[in-house]
Amino acid sequence: MADFSVIRRCVSRSSPLFAVFRLKESRTSNSFQLRCPYGSSAAVEEEEEDFGSYKIDKKENKWFTLPPFTPTVDGAVLGKAISRSHMSGREKGPSAVSTVTALKWVIRCCPELPRSLVQKLFRLRRVRRDSRNGEVQERQLKRVSAKDMLNSGDTLYLPVTVGKNVPSAKADDTCDEEEMKFLRNLILYKDQSIIVVNKPHGMPVQGGIGINRGLDELAAKYLRFNNSESPRLVHRLDRDCSGILVMGRSKLSTAALHSIFREKTLEAAEHDPDCRSQIIQKTYWALVVGSPRYPKGLISKPLGKVLIDNGRSDRITVFENIQSSSAQNAVTEYKVIGSSCHGFTWVELSPLTGRKHQLRVHCAEVLGTPIVGDYKYGWQAHKNLKHLSSSTLIKELYRELPKEKLDPFGLDFRDGSISDKQPRLHLHCKEMILPDISPVMQRVESSITDSDLKELRSIKLKAPLPLHMQMSWDLMNSDFQF
Repeated sequence: MADFSVIRRCVSRSSPLFAVFRLKESRTSNSFQLRCPYGSSAAVEEEEEDFGSYKIDKKENKWFTLPPFTPTVDGAVLGKAISRSHMSGREKGPSAVSTVTALKWVIRCCPELPRSLVQKLFRLRRVRRDSRNGEVQERQLKRVSAKDMLNSGDTLYLPVTVGKNVPSAKADDTCDEEEMKFLRNLILYKDQSIIVVNKPHGMPVQGGIGINRGLDELAAKYLRFNNSESPRLVHRLDRDCSGILVMGRSKLSTAALHSIFREKTLEAAEHDPDCRSQIIQKTYWALVVGSPRYPKGLISKPLGKVLIDNGRSDRITVFENIQSSSAQNAVTEYKVIGSSCHGFTWVELSPLTGRKHQLRVHCAEVLGTPIVGDYKYGWQAHKNLKHLSSSTLIKELYRELPKEKLDPFGLDFRDGSISDKQPRLHLHCKEMILPDISPVMQRVESSITDSDLKELRSIKLKAPLPLHMQMSWDLMNSDFQF
């Protein structure tokens, strides 16, 4: 009787799955070059495995060398330290450094390699590590898994033939002068670490379904200014909202600022007594329908998402019970700037937390005064909205603005005031106070982790009103009751 183990081995070797990995003799060629800015070791004759158009050396004597891993400061830890030093007066920065897995280091060094291919290399144990910082010797190389953490000085090696047919990234070198001029005119502030723009109404900050070009993509194209990295979003604004938008000019500065924004929200949500003296302060202007009952106050109402239209869409609403699984505490300060006899009121809003649609929902559901142009949360109030008629002088003033120079992206900024039948959203991030993290970033990048955070100065930013809100302001200016 035949041994079942022998039969099992014969069947597995003759199966179609086994036949996928065909072996053949490779040719010694210097044309196998990975399209990354790093070198490789000498080539020898070997066998290869065929994975579609990618061929991987089997005997592992031909290697592509990645640069040694160098630990960097964790941006999230640094941002948390900056935020807490503002509250407690602590003087020294974090000494913790970021740790990276082998998978992330390969992806970071070789962004042109498909992620699926990199993961397959790890699954097949084709990636090696040398932890001794010595010359490349086969006996010193050890297999490494994707989740293994790297130590300082570790060097990773990939089969060099992986890059034989790697498609080169197509860079978009086309540059529209009108678009570049328009975007660079939006800049409010720029240093080595951050760049701040006055986001126009109607321009999305990120791409998505039905969105061809977001501000993040445009910033990478026109606002890089020969920097080694493209600007990254630190926070977000709604598409119909305008005003101050902050972007980091490096991965480290973006992570640090994002952590500071997050700490700000956590402190306010936990009812920290010092939340009003936060390291980041944001001030919005909004034109609302009606008038709040009190001239100023503090709103602290949890918000959560609910599904409507049988789950086809959703909206944010006020939750009375903070224990709800989807509810998050949201805190907003407000102050009335001026009211009009026509039933509109200018309000100053200061969000102490950063929840989705926080200001729009607090105005509509808590104050009972929805923001003008907010048809999602104030559609009922807009049914009986009376539109102001603009004077001839104001019409002529705004008519003289050349449309083609104002909106090269197809946005018409001159329409949407309260004199129009369908006004646009009147919500604008007008002022913001940020910590100047640029000196800290410079010291950190010079390998000094114990940075002095106590003397950080503040950056005060102001963004002028968009045209439709400025026109509404001019229309109502004579009717204000302060």
